[in-house]
Amino acid sequence: MHMDAGDDFSESCRSTEHFVLVHGAGHGAWCWFRLLRLLQDSGHRVSAVDLAGAAGSLVDPNHVRSFDDYNAPLLDLMASLPAGDKVILIGHSAGGLSVVHAMHLFGDRIKQAIFIAATMLQFGYQTEQDIKDGVPDLSEYGDVYDLTFGLGADRPPTAVALRKEFQRIILYQQSPQEPTALSTARFTGDDGGVESFIDRVRRVYIKTANDRMVQPEQQEAMIRRWPPSKVMVMDTDHSPFFSAPELLFNLILKSL
Repeated sequence: MHMDAGDDFSESCRSTEHFVLVHGAGHGAWCWFRLLRLLQDSGHRVSAVDLAGAAGSLVDPNHVRSFDDYNAPLLDLMASLPAGDKVILIGHSAGGLSVVHAMHLFGDRIKQAIFIAATMLQFGYQTEQDIKDGVPDLSEYGDVYDLTFGLGADRPPTAVALRKEFQRIILYQQSPQEPTALSTARFTGDDGGVESFIDRVRRVYIKTANDRMVQPEQQEAMIRRWPPSKVMVMDTDHSPFFSAPELLFNLILKSL
């Protein structure tokens, strides 16, 4: 499932792009509503996907058994693009893994990939240090997760929820209350693969300086290990599409 915004051309834009917005854990296509509107009003086409089993999806997360299943809505969208069309992928947080997966399979259809406080690891080559850099360390807050064991208590969890009492202090400490109240955090599993078109796609990383989920030092470590073409910084929490959507919009346009 995905939502499309209109594609009327604006005289203030140098060109019209097709942006594909990929949410992170605990969110869905709905989280992009402010950024989507800003991009639409500037004349761009925007598609915001609901990954399978994530908040906003109609798919039961207990039925999502692989990373391919989880990413299917994004991969289906990429596969449906008309010949010759190229999109700009934007991934937030764990959505960076989905963006890299799409880069691996559809690099020839991606003009640029933008990572917003996102997990940016090379596809299929994750070392122990890569995982340390990319996986949030929330141990300072104590036990923050609720686990769902949809396949039985003796099997790995099928969903992980960030408890509601921790969502504001970890994800949204600079964001307004209203949109964040809609969030219910879910996470799904991951698997590996082999790199292909990835290095042909231009990458931009947007750092969030006050991030309590993917902390600034983790973002820096991923940037050092796999340097993007450009690095930009926002003085925001983990969710700038809520806390500073206009600034995020301007940085995205400047990155093109």
